[in-house]
Amino acid sequence: MLLRVRVRLPDRPGALGQVARTLGAAGADVAQMAVLERDGGRALDDFTVAWPAGAGIDPLCDGLAAIAGVDIVGIWPTVEPQGAFPDAELLGHLAADPSRGPLTLADAVPALLSADWAALAETGPDGPVALHVSLGGTAGVELPALEPLRPRAFTAPDGTQFAVAPMPEDIVLVVARTGAPPFHRSEVFRLEQLVRAAAAVFAARGTLGELVQNSS
Repeated sequence: MLLRVRVRLPDRPGALGQVARTLGAAGADVAQMAVLERDGGRALDDFTVAWPAGAGIDPLCDGLAAIAGVDIVGIWPTVEPQGAFPDAELLGHLAADPSRGPLTLADAVPALLSADWAALAETGPDGPVALHVSLGGTAGVELPALEPLRPRAFTAPDGTQFAVAPMPEDIVLVVARTGAPPFHRSEVFRLEQLVRAAAAVFAARGTLGELVQNSS
C-alpha cells in the first residue's frame, strides 16, 4: 500500500537525505517527494512511500522521531497516481469525454490530493447539496457550510479536513480526508488550478449546467 508521510525538518544540507535513508531503513520504498514550503530554516516535505499492507507504522514513527529536529506532521494512506504529470493526464481524460467531465474530476481528485472522497455540491440559501459523491464518500452526505466561497482549506467540527474550490454554475468541488493533516496551501492552489483548467473544458460543452439540470 501507499502512505503519505508529512514531516517538518531542518532546511539544511543532508537533512532530506537522512529522512529518506531512515524511511528506507524502516522498510519503506520512497516513490516520490515534494517540498511544500521552506521558511525560517525549516522545511515541510511530503514523501509518498510504498509500505507492506497490514503492517503497523511504528517502525516509521520510531525511526523519524529519532532524527534530531524532525517532526512528524502526519502519516496516512494514499492512492495517489504515480508519474510526473497526473494533473495533465486527468485534463486529457476530461477533454476526451467532457459530457462526463465534472463527475470524472470529482472521482479523480481524491487520489491526486491523498484524500478520502470528493463531492460536487450546489450552493443555495438552504446550504450546500451534494450532486455527486466519489467513491469513499456517502451518497447524500451532509456537507458543512462552504462559505466564504473561495479556494481554501478548513477543519470541520468533527475533525474532517476539507478543501474547496468554487466552479461556475454555483457548483463547488469539495475534497475531504480524515486522520490526516489539514490541506496545505500548495494543495489548495493545486486544486484551484485544476478546477480552473477543467472549467474551461466544461464551458465549451455546458456540462456543469447539464449536471445541475439533471439533479433538479
